[in-house]
Amino acid sequence: MTAEHFDVLIVGAGISGIGSAYHLQHQCPDKNYAILEVKDTFGGTWVTHKYPGVRSDSDLYTFGYRFKPWVGAPIASGAEILKYMGEVIEENHIDRHIRYGTRITSSDWSSKDNLWTVTTRREADGTEQVFTANFLWMCQGYYDHERPYVPDWKGLSDYKGHFVHAQLWDPATNVTGKRVLVIGSGATAATVVPAFCDAGAKVTMLQRSPTYFFCNPNQNELADRLRQIGIDEETVHRVVRAQIMFDQDMMNKRCVEEPDVVFEELKMLVRAYAGEDFQFEPHFTPHYRPWQQRLAFCPNGDLFQHAAAGNVTVVTDTIDRFTEKGVLTASGEELEADIIVACTGFRLSVMGDIPFSIDGAHLDWHETINYRGMMFTGVPNLVWVMGYFRASWTLRVDLLGDFVCNLLKHMDELGAKRVDVALRPEDAGMELLPWIEADNFNPGYLMRGLDQLPRRGDKPEWRHNQDYWREREEIPKINLDGVEFLYDGQRADLRTLQAAE
Repeated sequence: MTAEHFDVLIVGAGISGIGSAYHLQHQCPDKNYAILEVKDTFGGTWVTHKYPGVRSDSDLYTFGYRFKPWVGAPIASGAEILKYMGEVIEENHIDRHIRYGTRITSSDWSSKDNLWTVTTRREADGTEQVFTANFLWMCQGYYDHERPYVPDWKGLSDYKGHFVHAQLWDPATNVTGKRVLVIGSGATAATVVPAFCDAGAKVTMLQRSPTYFFCNPNQNELADRLRQIGIDEETVHRVVRAQIMFDQDMMNKRCVEEPDVVFEELKMLVRAYAGEDFQFEPHFTPHYRPWQQRLAFCPNGDLFQHAAAGNVTVVTDTIDRFTEKGVLTASGEELEADIIVACTGFRLSVMGDIPFSIDGAHLDWHETINYRGMMFTGVPNLVWVMGYFRASWTLRVDLLGDFVCNLLKHMDELGAKRVDVALRPEDAGMELLPWIEADNFNPGYLMRGLDQLPRRGDKPEWRHNQDYWREREEIPKINLDGVEFLYDGQRADLRTLQAAE
């Protein structure tokens, strides 16, 4: 079978893939590329999730790309985000590069040819297609879009009602007048509960542990004021992004330095919507500090307005087992429901669960060491876009877009066909640790999947620190001739020295 060749293959047409394609064609216009996408349309996360009220959990001034101003409320619906992405694709003619309905079945690196061979299957008819590429840009995200995480609950098969994970929700489902039990307390639960209440359902939210919520009006006063006085949208976008990132940086630091004070402030924001006498014990007092797990944005305090009005019943307990009518909690209470919606998170998917090999040998990602959370020891010509959890994912898409384009141009300048990262002499004996520290960020999907993820070192270069405010300074200053980079198998510093001689 004749392989179709590209300079760069981008995997995924979601928020990461579309942003990366923009940067590639604007910064490296001489590179030809294709985007391989398993779905039949663009959007990734925003196509997968169809549950009621689906919306962003980050403000769109920073979740939107730096190169395209966001015009609208900070928290946007899934449909609004897809419209925004569609405009990026149309305005930049990215659609001609996307191969929809293309599932990657294997990806193999040849050191002899300095090429990736990517074997795919066309979803429509099962036809096999083969692509080769000089460089792989992995933008497929971090979770399984087809199999969500459902705990191994005892007696689940005994339940006679309708059970569904939120990730697999059918929008045609009618909840009006139904008893709906939502299991979970994170951003997804905080989204579907108000939507179910608005639709006339009788809602119970069962949570194992509470979540921190940030309640605020779904507007940005600075953006509104700048528009009012006639400032152009590009300037509004740039200034508001700067304001939000500054505020978020201060919040992140305060969550570590004075978490109790931050929690009291978060309570004040809740009371603005739920009333001064709203009780936080026992259902809204988490057992970890703010931002140790994701801080869920609650636009206009909608969840708490419904809680205060008695439209939703909150139960904090664990599940003993499912029954024919619902769920029996560990404390002995049976929660009956017509529909049970699991908002229990993701199943981690490292590199899209694609089988990778290097020169015929299976690649185990856990045996690699990550370089700044984007490159990996022993894996040539590949960058993975893994975004931020405490800041908008897309901020890292833009940062890594610059990095990859600079790397590709540097390889061309050197005449190099291959780039790797390797531990430096000074890293000898460095302790190897899990991908991220549990006391840094510890959501269930990461903790469950640490054995699938690459490892980190105890030095800044060999970890993904989840700190945008640090990386926005460090990544643009990376020395591409640093000793950690190997070009065509030779350390960059030696290659540079030999060229100078």
